[in-house]
Formats: sequence, structure tokens, C-alpha cells
Amino acid sequence: MPITTCIFDAYGTLFDVAAAARQAASEPQFPHLQDNWAELAGHWRLKQLQYTWLRAITGAHADFWDVTQDGLDWAMEAAGLDGDSALRQRLLDLYWELQAYPEVPAMLKALKDAGMNTAILSNGSPAMLDGAVQSAGLADVLDDVLSVESAGIFKPDSRVYDLVGKRFGCAKDEVLFVSSNGWDAAGATGYGFVTAWVNRAGEPVDRLPWKPAHILPDLTAIPDLARS
Repeated sequence: MPITTCIFDAYGTLFDVAAAARQAASEPQFPHLQDNWAELAGHWRLKQLQYTWLRAITGAHADFWDVTQDGLDWAMEAAGLDGDSALRQRLLDLYWELQAYPEVPAMLKALKDAGMNTAILSNGSPAMLDGAVQSAGLADVLDDVLSVESAGIFKPDSRVYDLVGKRFGCAKDEVLFVSSNGWDAAGATGYGFVTAWVNRAGEPVDRLPWKPAHILPDLTAIPDLARS
């Protein structure tokens, strides 16, 4: 069936999760972050994801904002920065204003101009996602923002992917699901979506039972892919 609905992961897919640490490192009050901001950002993101998986497995669901803070605290301690309360607060504040990748606004507008449904499906809490969408100016090119809080469990649980059909009334094979997380693209493939993995870092494909249908270096080709 033709694609009618394009669904995007948020963090790392539409929004640059490294932007908070990169921005803080450029500010004069945090010179000690200039040499290790990338490592801090990487650890922060990894722990954030690991904690969602562990919470999903154990049934210990929490708001993604709590998980985000827990991940940052681990990353700051690993970097020897755990006593820097001013830096911690600045990084958390910046996370509510993450930059969208440069190609995102035009890509989403092209999908809307082609008559596609567009939405976010994210682990993020509604408040976090609203902050990011408003900060990036994407509200007019998204039909909805779907949060796992409606399902009470993090991705890649199938109950999260179920939210798409419930919202848009579409069949699974009418959905192009786009994520920068290989495990998310794999899970969505197993669920039945057509998938695109945005592999900006050129990483190997995850050794999982399912593979993404498409692997792209960025989001530029998504409109053509959705119409093909």
C-alpha cells in the first residue's frame, strides 16, 4: 500500500541531542567543558536510552524527564563533573531547546505539501516534546506529537507503535517510520512499519532479527522515499 503517514522519532532524529552539551561548552562560564563535551553528550544519551530499556523490562516506568536527569547525573559523574550544579542546570535547561537538524523544516513541509500525515512518536514526555517542537518552530508541519506516556512503557514495546494506528486509522504498511536509533528502526520493522534508519554516524547495522527497510545518512530523501 502507498505511504500515507510519516512518523518520526524525536531525539536524535529530528532534534540534535548533542546540541545541549555543545552549546554549554561554547559559553564562557563553562570552559572546563570544551575538551570533553562530546564524550559527556555521548554518555548522557547512552545512559538515557539504557535506562528506558531497563525500566521497560522491569516494569518500572518513569517520566522521560526523570530518565534524562538520571542519565545526565551518571554522565557528569563519569566525567568528573558531578559537583557542578550550575553546569547541570544549564544542560537541563538547554535540553528543552534542542536544535532541529538543518534539513528538518523543509523535509516536513515537503511531506505536508504532498498530503502526508506527519507526527512524532517519542519516549519523551508531552511537556518535553512540546518544548522542543515549539523551540524548533515545527508545530505547523506536524499533525500530532505522540508520547509513550499514553502507553505507559518505553519503545520498542509494541504498545507504543500501536499509538500510530489508533491516532491516524492507518494500516501498518501505510506508515513510514523514521528513527536515528537502529534498535528503534528494527523494532518498528518487526512491528510491521516500513522503516528508515537515519544513520548519521555511519554505524554498523544492529544484530537483531529485523533490519530497517532503508538506511539514510540524513533526512533529506524522506519525501521522495515516502512518495516512491
